[in-house]
Amino acid sequence: MTTASTDSDPTTPDPSPELDRLYADFDANSAAPLWTQTSNLMPTAPAPSAVPHVWKWSALLDIAKRAGDLVPVGRGGERRAIGLANPGLAPTAYATPTLWCAIQWLGPQETAPEHRHAQNAFRFVVEGEGVWTVVNGDPVAMRRGDLLITPGWAFHGHHNKTDQPMAWIDGLDVPLAHDIDLGFFEFGSDRVTDEATPKVSRSERLWAHPGLTPLSSQQAQVATPIAAYRWEHTDRALTEQLELEDEGHPGTVEPGHAAVKYTNPTDGGDVLPTIRCEFHRLREGTTTATRQEVGSSVWQVFEGSGTVALDGKPRELVKGDLFVLPSWVPWSLHANTQFDLFRFSDAPVIERLKFHRTLVTVT
Repeated sequence: MTTASTDSDPTTPDPSPELDRLYADFDANSAAPLWTQTSNLMPTAPAPSAVPHVWKWSALLDIAKRAGDLVPVGRGGERRAIGLANPGLAPTAYATPTLWCAIQWLGPQETAPEHRHAQNAFRFVVEGEGVWTVVNGDPVAMRRGDLLITPGWAFHGHHNKTDQPMAWIDGLDVPLAHDIDLGFFEFGSDRVTDEATPKVSRSERLWAHPGLTPLSSQQAQVATPIAAYRWEHTDRALTEQLELEDEGHPGTVEPGHAAVKYTNPTDGGDVLPTIRCEFHRLREGTTTATRQEVGSSVWQVFEGSGTVALDGKPRELVKGDLFVLPSWVPWSLHANTQFDLFRFSDAPVIERLKFHRTLVTVT
């Protein structure tokens, strides 16, 4: 029989042959005692395996271009997408435990065939145009600054109608779907079901009118029915926030920091049930407060230059660069110029489960 030691930790049992046999029997019966795992299972604060990391857009474009020269796109490989692998989550190519992010490359006149999957997805374009993504038969133009939505289980493919390649980022909830075993996948058309190239998609014509909802569709939808959130509207919203601030009226989240959330017009919630998408603009010279948040996110610089401090370590950022922010890691931004950034996160999941928490430190 073992007794508690009084020399150091009173909860640690004294070594003995009986204790060794007990632990051996735990292993033999696929069991593990809580008292050996408490620090891992119940830390005093989030202790993520994911680490803060920055990916340089210039390097990603280079390897994507080389992949375009060497790796065909089509049935089998399906997509020429290069996942951003967080060094703390190896060997998986996950950006965070809940989010997947990749740079996708489509060459001149290429078509990525249609498929669908349970996982929710979006695309964000930092530069370029000429590709149409076809979502459930609706061709949607992809242009600089646009956010394109592909809800889970929607058939989708892409086709490039130009003689120039195009790259963009994909964001999905792949890690979350994998860990809770909900993934389904199905092949669709070998090309795309509609090769038209309209300037405006059908979904935008029906839904993308501010403050106006079609009476033909009154029920809340799980994901937004708007296939594309166009840059001109995002840019205008951010510009107006900063102009209101200049005039002495509220509108920004903090001095010099304008921000918007892309929303589902059918219920006012997030565009996807598992992913939040935002856009942030900082005036030149602005430094944000330091924040810590439960949940993780990935950011991409859309325009300008600045610095992100990740856990107190500053990293320089320019157009296209991406960084990952794990749960509860302190972060702040500083703008060298006007600084525009796109962000996506797992906030809808964290908030629905009531685990959200934020700490703001103003210096």
